[in-house]
Amino acid sequence: MQNKYPQKPGIDFILKQAFFYWNKTLVFQLMFSIIYFAIFFTSLFFFASKYGIWDQQQELMDAFKISTEAYIEKAAELGATENSLYFRYAFLGTLVFLYPLNIGLFQIFKKIDLKEKLELSDLFVGYNGLNFFKYISYALFWFMVYAIVFGTFILPTVWVCITLFVAPLMFFDNRRSFEAISLNFKVLKSYFVEIFVCIIVAFLFKYIGFAVFFIGGLFTFPFWNAMIYSLYKAVFTDKS
Repeated sequence: MQNKYPQKPGIDFILKQAFFYWNKTLVFQLMFSIIYFAIFFTSLFFFASKYGIWDQQQELMDAFKISTEAYIEKAAELGATENSLYFRYAFLGTLVFLYPLNIGLFQIFKKIDLKEKLELSDLFVGYNGLNFFKYISYALFWFMVYAIVFGTFILPTVWVCITLFVAPLMFFDNRRSFEAISLNFKVLKSYFVEIFVCIIVAFLFKYIGFAVFFIGGLFTFPFWNAMIYSLYKAVFTDKS
């Protein structure tokens, strides 16, 4: 891919493109969510049982019945235990392991543009060969930074904005992660309004399926990737 800055595309065009890709791949969106949540919750319940997190939750509930102060004190005490630390590591590891699944949707959207046949195996392209190590390394870095800034009000959103295009740049253009972040930052300055509005829309639509009709969330949860791909196409022009 070649990064150019053509005439700015309208937000309405970007949104229409995102919904187009999402609508054309509903089966794959569903499969993505089923695989994602099956692995996520299996891992969550396994490690919660292994490290006694359920027992800790009962202790917290008992403390809450006494007073809010007792709850806060107990939460601080339990949060400092070795088992809680191991569970947080396991939780982070699960998120990192699942990250390459997002790359599969980019592959599928690109194949739609190329009018190529879509296959279920496309969802797992991020796990092929060296791709796996490349994307989990980036995911580990991304989540660690996000965890550091999570307690602030605005920095998590800033981090999302300046890394929005890193995955497609790494996948389609073979950019290194820090090089991709640099390119992302440059286009953010030119397309800030478009990017920010689309992020808000994607975030709301991503979770609205769970809020309005729970099962529908399995279809809307992966929408974020369609929005990123649509924005990416609008900002970075393909050489071909």
